[in-house]
Amino acid sequence: MDRGWRVRHPSPDGLRSTLVSKLTDVPKRILIGRALRSDRLGETLLPKRVALPVFASDPLSSVAYAPGEVLLVLSIAGLSAYHFSPWIAVAVVVLMFTVVASYRQNVHAYPSGGGDYEVATTNLGPRAGLTVASALLVDYVLTVAVSISAGIENLGSAIPFVVENKVACAVGVIVLLTLMNLRGVRESGTLFAIPTYVFVAGVFLMIAWGAFRGVVLGDDMRAPTADFEIKPEHPGLAGFALVFLLLRAFSSGCAALTGVEAISNGVPGFRKPKARNAATTLAMMGLLAVTMFCGIIALAAATDVRMAENPGRDLVHNGVPLGPGYVQDPVISQVAEAVFGHGSFLFMILAAATALVLFLAANTAYNGFPLLGSILAQDRYLPRQLHTRGDRLAFSNGIVLLAGAAVLLVWIYGADSTRLIQLYIVGVFVSFTLSQTGMVRHWNRLLGAEKDPAARRRMVRARAINAFGAFFTGLVLVVVLLTKFTHGAWVALLGMCIFYATMTAIRRHYDRVAEEIAAPDAPSEDTVRPSRVHSVVLVSKVHRPALRALAYAKLLRSDTLEALSVNVDAEETRALREEWERRGIDVPLKVLDSPYREVTRPVIEYVKSLRAQSPRDVVSVIIPEYVVGHWYEHFLHNQSALRLKGRLLFTPGVMVTSVPYQLESSEAAKLRARRRQNWSAPGSVRRGPAERTKDTSPRT
Repeated sequence: MDRGWRVRHPSPDGLRSTLVSKLTDVPKRILIGRALRSDRLGETLLPKRVALPVFASDPLSSVAYAPGEVLLVLSIAGLSAYHFSPWIAVAVVVLMFTVVASYRQNVHAYPSGGGDYEVATTNLGPRAGLTVASALLVDYVLTVAVSISAGIENLGSAIPFVVENKVACAVGVIVLLTLMNLRGVRESGTLFAIPTYVFVAGVFLMIAWGAFRGVVLGDDMRAPTADFEIKPEHPGLAGFALVFLLLRAFSSGCAALTGVEAISNGVPGFRKPKARNAATTLAMMGLLAVTMFCGIIALAAATDVRMAENPGRDLVHNGVPLGPGYVQDPVISQVAEAVFGHGSFLFMILAAATALVLFLAANTAYNGFPLLGSILAQDRYLPRQLHTRGDRLAFSNGIVLLAGAAVLLVWIYGADSTRLIQLYIVGVFVSFTLSQTGMVRHWNRLLGAEKDPAARRRMVRARAINAFGAFFTGLVLVVVLLTKFTHGAWVALLGMCIFYATMTAIRRHYDRVAEEIAAPDAPSEDTVRPSRVHSVVLVSKVHRPALRALAYAKLLRSDTLEALSVNVDAEETRALREEWERRGIDVPLKVLDSPYREVTRPVIEYVKSLRAQSPRDVVSVIIPEYVVGHWYEHFLHNQSALRLKGRLLFTPGVMVTSVPYQLESSEAAKLRARRRQNWSAPGSVRRGPAERTKDTSPRT
């Protein structure tokens, strides 16, 4: 059997394995698309018309559920509290414009894509940056969970099967979105653009037609819940209790601001001029979101929409509670039914677009999370695999990690958007506040060195915008913490702490490893040549693997060479000695006694004794191993070798070498390896395929 070095030529088996690998690669290429060369990264950059739905789908789609969250909270005090909803909308609008104006300064000052993390790290220090990163990572996961769950609930109002299987349907949508994003940012953005624009156009048409019917035609538009009464949980709230309720409603309405920071994190994904295009997209997003949010709030008031946190108990019709079987439709669905008419073509189009855009709103997180993860991995706060681009030049590992975390949340919370949204917002306002505070320090630093009056005026204006943004978002953060902490915000804070601790530990590990393996300036034991090399070949029987290991050991030309065996069975040891002498093998055979039938400990103690005799020497332990092709064969072979290697790796001054011997079954493993060569996992390390393969096992 010739198992030496040789060039392999194509064989029928090789041709079959190549065909199989091509066939197994087809499903991946259908789902994800063909791999793109690294030099085609520029082709994935986005124009503004595509960047808007890609990076701003979350704040645009949040108008589908943010108004409903405001009314749900106000319903605690009954219908009398509904007249506060326009004032809450005004407060949300002021906050939205403040945040958008502030982030336009961020985009121009830090166009590299680090966003809030880079701003906080540069101006406030690594701890502040890591706090922002933790908050954003939690918020991105929640964005996917909340958006998908809200979309499932909107779709469930028309399709009962979806409501009955909420979790399974939500997980299915997350898997589908993951596959779409694995195809690449540009391609997924094109797919997402159409439903996003249909949704925006539908909402604006609903607002315009509703205003025309109500103001010009004087029609009496009534929502399907207009005749219901609300049984308040706490009637007659006044004073501090009322103020607290209004603040809680305001914090729920702030869900409309989630995702605003994604544009500042995604500046590298824009076409040139990147900063200007990102700032323009940010302004467009703010204007559209504000208009739609205010329009839906106004139409909800005009059509007498009724919402309750527990509709089966708190919504009453003719003095009778609606009961647990009642399904409460979202505000936007009720308003659309009042304006367009139930079952009308425009109503169906808007309902479908709303459900679809809520699903696609998760795309904001699918673009923000992997990019932020890549930056954190580059800074050694996350595993380096997150910095690797996949087949389609997307950060595939980050996309898969985000999907897994979102699926876990959806499963834990039963795809209930009302429960999930209580966890929301905290993280994003932590990043808002720290980012704007960092921008104030950024402008202070630049003003200290700038002498040009015109430039100073621009900087002073930008600093004033960021200072107001820091104050306002900090105030909202306090409100959110006070009003939402016991309702679930503590879970988000706990998640932030876990991310912070994990990233700190990862950075500490990478720093410690880098310090340990750094090349020294002065000579050390790692650079000084050892005095001698003692080679020890472990043998149990005289067979092909042992003979190959001995032949390889002779090639090393060590100072000393010996074969080592452990006596655990007297008959086998006697047979080994006789065969050794019969063959006349010119390598000394040393047998270690083991009265307790152990193999690992005698070998370790012997190797340590060699080191103790001469600490400047190196011991090379050579272990013959079987190469098998089936998973179950690993349990039948190489167990002693694995235990020995595991112990020897922790012994200083000992080098461990495995000499493989390929059994016939290893052909199956070789076939699987060839398949994997062409079917790489997302983000895996890639090497150019060799035209010829070489068997590097030594001749015997």
